Amino acid sequence: MMVAFILLGALALVGGVLTIAARNAVHAALGLVFTLLCVAGLFATMSASFLSATQVIVYAGAIMVLFLFVIMMLNANAPVTGQDPVPLVRELAGIGGALLAGALVVLAFTFKDPQPLAQGAEALREGSAGAVGENLLTRFLLPFEAVSILLLIAIIGAVALVQRPAAQPDGLPDDETAELPAGTAAPVTALTPTINTPGEVRA
Repeated sequence: MMVAFILLGALALVGGVLTIAARNAVHAALGLVFTLLCVAGLFATMSASFLSATQVIVYAGAIMVLFLFVIMMLNANAPVTGQDPVPLVRELAGIGGALLAGALVVLAFTFKDPQPLAQGAEALREGSAGAVGENLLTRFLLPFEAVSILLLIAIIGAVALVQRPAAQPDGLPDDETAELPAGTAAPVTALTPTINTPGEVRA
């Protein structure tokens, strides 16, 4: 299990590096999906099955699909051309990331955790769906209800914005077949040019 944990952690780091280093937005999004799946695997190695499933369904599934839709709509996957405007910043960020990774490796092999992670039945109990549901409805009931109310308000606001009718600049009703007052001509919405062919007489 420890070997799987270390392997998944290394793969998650590789996916994170690919996410921030990719010049194509779609490739960066795919790297992020790979990282999230590796994190779900880390949860699974710690017997947190509920967190692992939530990671896959919510983050690697729904949210990443939304990201990909936005990327496709904005055409953000177009290739980037031209000179890098901040080459020095990228180099400094790479050096800093390498130093930080080295420091973390040294700390990992230098210090030992005096309180190892819970294993067996205790770990399974803490990471199960039953334990999460029990805590949500007992210890964290008030924050849980507050978050649900905020989400409900957001959904109602989104529906209200979508159903709001478009404003008419000329003050006319939305129905094009509505009757106009007597003596009022219908507004001209578009002008179609008339092209006369040779031999055709304009009326």
